[in-house]
Amino acid sequence: MKIKKYGAIDIGSNAVRLLIANVIEEKDKSPQFKKSSLVRVPIRLGADAFVSGNISNDSTERIVNAMKAFKLLMNVHEVERYKACATSAMREADNGEEVVSKVLKEADIEIDIIDGKKEAAIISSTDLNQLIESDSTYLYVDVGGGSTEFTLFSQGEIINSKSFKIGTVRLINNKKAENKVLFKKVQNWIEETTKDYKRISLIGSGGNINKLFKMSGRDAGKPISYIYLNVQYQFLKKMSYRDRVSELGLNPDRADVIVPATKIYLSAMKWSGARKIFVPKIGLSDGIIKSLYFNKL
Repeated sequence: MKIKKYGAIDIGSNAVRLLIANVIEEKDKSPQFKKSSLVRVPIRLGADAFVSGNISNDSTERIVNAMKAFKLLMNVHEVERYKACATSAMREADNGEEVVSKVLKEADIEIDIIDGKKEAAIISSTDLNQLIESDSTYLYVDVGGGSTEFTLFSQGEIINSKSFKIGTVRLINNKKAENKVLFKKVQNWIEETTKDYKRISLIGSGGNINKLFKMSGRDAGKPISYIYLNVQYQFLKKMSYRDRVSELGLNPDRADVIVPATKIYLSAMKWSGARKIFVPKIGLSDGIIKSLYFNKL
């Protein structure tokens, strides 16, 4: 038996994450991927990039410090390979490349700014085949701070995939008219893409749906219903930000974005006709680990 250690850094629009995973290799067996450590730092790059078009000096310093800390953690864990990927906030910021250069110089970590298509492809490389029944149809929805990736699976195959600039941080900072236009574009794509399919289920990923699933008390592997999610949405929407933090115990950087995130999942279910959503707790960092191991990055 061999155990390899890989690291994945996901620099999102709402937070930055480091996932360290053990890859267990045994003769005549498929490799097993086990999460060893997950660190999340609430650096909201999207609040800079989607409003001013630049990542601020303060956020840049926080990113540099986070990468230095991640580098030390990976050294302690004896990680042999890692990959750092930045998504919508970094790619839309006018000074994104400058931030990447500063991180490389000061923290010795190379960041790859990826587009929405590559982000969706990396996420899709996770073990979705273990969740997807070969005779069923699923709409995979990954909600981030700056964008949301949609992928339609049917008969075990990818039918269509698209990334939209409709992330949670972006929705909070946009004007209502802008958000209405964004939702309409997503609605048109989902309805057109799913119109020939019946009995669709959603697969949701992202920190917000994971939190909603945890709050539901459901057993692992069991789906959340549309009715339950809608009740939760109405409940959360009526609560103040302060009450979501103090009464529900949500992290301050989760308490505001969980409402627009829930709206995105609900909307996707409504427009696709899905009545339930599965939450497997997978995301970009998991996909990076798999892609590293299979030399796809």
